Amino acid sequence: MKIIKIFSIFILCLTFLNANVLQEAIDNAKVGSILKLKAGVYRGNITIDKPITLLGVEDGVIIDGGGKGTVIKITSSFVNIKNLKVVGSGALHHLLDAGITIENASQCEISDVVIDDCLFGIDMQNVNNSIIKNNTITSKDFDLGLRGDGLRLWYSNDNLIEGNSLIKSRDMVVWYSHGNVIEKNYGEYCRYSLHFMYAGKNYVHDNEYKFNSVGIFFMYSKDTVATGNIIKSSLGATGMGIGLKDVSNFTLKNNTVIYNAQGIYIDRSPFEPDDHNWIEDNNILYNAEALHFHSISENNIIRGNNIQGNIEDIVNDSRGSKTDENDFTGNYWDNYEGFDKDEDGIGDTPHRIYQYADKLWVYNPNVKFFYGSPVISMLNFLAKLAPFSEPIFLLEDAKPKVTLNKRGNDG
Repeated sequence: MKIIKIFSIFILCLTFLNANVLQEAIDNAKVGSILKLKAGVYRGNITIDKPITLLGVEDGVIIDGGGKGTVIKITSSFVNIKNLKVVGSGALHHLLDAGITIENASQCEISDVVIDDCLFGIDMQNVNNSIIKNNTITSKDFDLGLRGDGLRLWYSNDNLIEGNSLIKSRDMVVWYSHGNVIEKNYGEYCRYSLHFMYAGKNYVHDNEYKFNSVGIFFMYSKDTVATGNIIKSSLGATGMGIGLKDVSNFTLKNNTVIYNAQGIYIDRSPFEPDDHNWIEDNNILYNAEALHFHSISENNIIRGNNIQGNIEDIVNDSRGSKTDENDFTGNYWDNYEGFDKDEDGIGDTPHRIYQYADKLWVYNPNVKFFYGSPVISMLNFLAKLAPFSEPIFLLEDAKPKVTLNKRGNDG
């Protein structure tokens, strides 16, 4: 009899130790409840399937997934998670192990949350009209390509993504997602700080991205505005500030793109016939290449930009990209060699850029190793002094600025 009692007590204790107290509290909570969590470590792998709030009322509230699965899964609208830390997801890409997953929901908010040691940070699938704000997200300590995405919007529309920091994750992706406001976010040491595909009518404003492989890349998208962003020091030989591929009706305005291998990369954009992209009033500074054109890219309106300190102002890596079919007007070029005798701030003669035969490195990347060497510098000089073949005409800015506007430098 005593043995049976002792065994029963042992089972009860074991059951209590294995119980997920937080999940039980969620299951027992009424709709609209606020669960106020005090400092401590709570077991993760929880599911929230009703409108409630998890609120950390003290510092040190940690929800730990124990290295398995997704730490918090949300399957209801009107769920709020605020002021706590989420750690320890699993590491399986095919299961999208994440700190927080939200599915088929709207009117949710995730704010002031730290997500650390989680493969994916916040994974949003079919989530609308929600707020993701002031969160700090770091992936697992894997090689760059093996990390998960810090923030992932998939078929998710009309959300506010504001003030988040993605550090050492992989990408922030916005795929098949429209009408989102993405502003005042920060990203460093990621792959794509911000990557769009098949997304439209998004507003990308006042973000800062540095030390990533690519700052912002737009693909197969349209009707988006990117303004006031700072993209700095994209890493590697092909590190890119802003990329446009097969996009139409885009506006890039008042951005600062500085210290990248490629400042703005343009590939078959605008994509739709008779459409335009507007690239205006940007600071494109101290990049290896200010504007890099690939494939047929015409009908871009490129006006009022400050283009200075770059090694190459224009690169055309495919002879059919038609760079001269773009509208270049009123840009400041520090390589302009004309005069402004009437002092109206506009050059008296157009600024024309040609590609000479010495630009071997454009078509053969191996030659780029010697870029800046004395022999290449001599080839550059001789090609302009006495070209031994007809140079390729790249562009003409009919009204180049000769004085800088007040925005001026590196932002």
